[in-house]
Amino acid sequence: MHDKILILDFGSQVTQLIARRVREAQVYCEIHPNDVSDDFIRSFAPRGIILSGSHASTYEDHQLRAPQAVWDLGVPVLGICYGMFTMAVQLGGEVQASDVREFGYAEVRAHGHTRLLKDLQDFATADGHGMLKVWMSHGDKVTALPPGFKLMASTPSCPIAGMAHEDKGYYAVQFHPEVTHTVQGAALLRRFVRDIAGCAGDWVMGSYVDEAVARIRAQVGDEEVILGLSGGVDSSVAAALIHRAIGDQLSCVFVDHGLLRLNEGDMVMEMFAGKLHARVIRVDASELFLGRLAGVSDPEQKRKIIGGLFVDVFKGEAAKLKAGGEGHRGASFLAQGTIYPDVVESGGARSKKAVTIKSHHNVGGLPEQLGLKLLEPLRELFKDEVRELGIALGLPSEMVYRHPFPGPGLGVRILGEVKPEYADLLRRADAIFIEELRNFRDDASGKSWYDLTSQAFGVFLPVKSVGVMGDGRTYEHVVALRAVQTSDFMTADWAELPYALLKKVSSRIINEVRGINRVTYDVSSKPPATIEWE
Repeated sequence: MHDKILILDFGSQVTQLIARRVREAQVYCEIHPNDVSDDFIRSFAPRGIILSGSHASTYEDHQLRAPQAVWDLGVPVLGICYGMFTMAVQLGGEVQASDVREFGYAEVRAHGHTRLLKDLQDFATADGHGMLKVWMSHGDKVTALPPGFKLMASTPSCPIAGMAHEDKGYYAVQFHPEVTHTVQGAALLRRFVRDIAGCAGDWVMGSYVDEAVARIRAQVGDEEVILGLSGGVDSSVAAALIHRAIGDQLSCVFVDHGLLRLNEGDMVMEMFAGKLHARVIRVDASELFLGRLAGVSDPEQKRKIIGGLFVDVFKGEAAKLKAGGEGHRGASFLAQGTIYPDVVESGGARSKKAVTIKSHHNVGGLPEQLGLKLLEPLRELFKDEVRELGIALGLPSEMVYRHPFPGPGLGVRILGEVKPEYADLLRRADAIFIEELRNFRDDASGKSWYDLTSQAFGVFLPVKSVGVMGDGRTYEHVVALRAVQTSDFMTADWAELPYALLKKVSSRIINEVRGINRVTYDVSSKPPATIEWE
């Protein structure tokens, strides 16, 4: 059993970042709504508890409180932003609306040499005071410390920016240590979970493989499993892990909807059927998908058509596998590459505390429709942990560290109507862009620009432009290139690619992809833009 940290979510949009930082400290943690029962908290048996931020105010929503078991369990507790407010109110302090709201960069002075902040600083003032560069996001402030607490941090506009009751192991900070803007944030969270809560750093993917394999074998026994293999990181790692556990009891269904990247279908088959010797059924449904998309230009409509058809095609293949035959007695499990962010985001609405941003198809009702039991071997892992697990399983790094690719594929990277000839043009242009990103290296780091960007792709635009090739006038298609850098995909900056790289990509696309005569580069950040165009 791993030592565990319990994170209680009060509705913040960045609660997942807390969990990621804790996992980076090699400590297992889970996020649960703040209104879980006292019995749940006791049975979870955490070594420490973290209270998240929130969009609410403590004096507006009196239901937004930590359960009493948090204070009765006798384990260290860390409150972050709203978590500090509810700690203060519940333990006898006071919180009021602040005259000066703080949103963004701030410099916090540390006080009292508490165990949490001891020796953590970004710079010192002329008077020798240790200072932290942090990220604030609050409109309230603690105006009176609870009994037994002492001041731990302050800013000029927020006299109580941190507080501590060291005898009980209670700590609270007004700023957000989970975001990258707080320079010492990861060190602070590591200090709390490893030193103060005393968790062993035993959450390591290399040793997790055997644990996961044993769990799959125990759950599945001698029954058979179906998995929808998309070629993406999550389904690929899930397939490799399940195949490691149960071998040919696993059957993978790979639906080619005609909107994949260049040669992607062949690469998937070569890896899983060729090298892993897994049972993979490849279904070429490109004519079906592209036929149904003809004349459709609305992005949401395209997503619904692609998603609905995928489910229909997959259900047809799964029904055959469930029936058995060909030496197989029939599947009783459906495996999905659900990862922890999918679980957290889809569950947020049920807690009624978080604003729902999106729903996830892979936490939906497909197992019930098929009459199958559900197997989700990655559901407790973040994306970076899934990648580490893939490497530990022996998958090639170029597969494991591929940039994200949307479920509808090129269907949402072709703006407007999706036509087969548009998909072919975009596939080739996108492949050139990715190839040159891999070829070009940054002088300072020596890394390829593919590794230095988080996501890069081409977008087919529903316009034509005038051009000149040789002595002739052309009137052909336009492709936009998009490359972003981000740590969490919640915000993203456009990548400042070298001009020489962009020049090479543009020249190659225009010369090698007949039908495209203009290439543009997207210099929009998120927000206000999104990463994908549709």
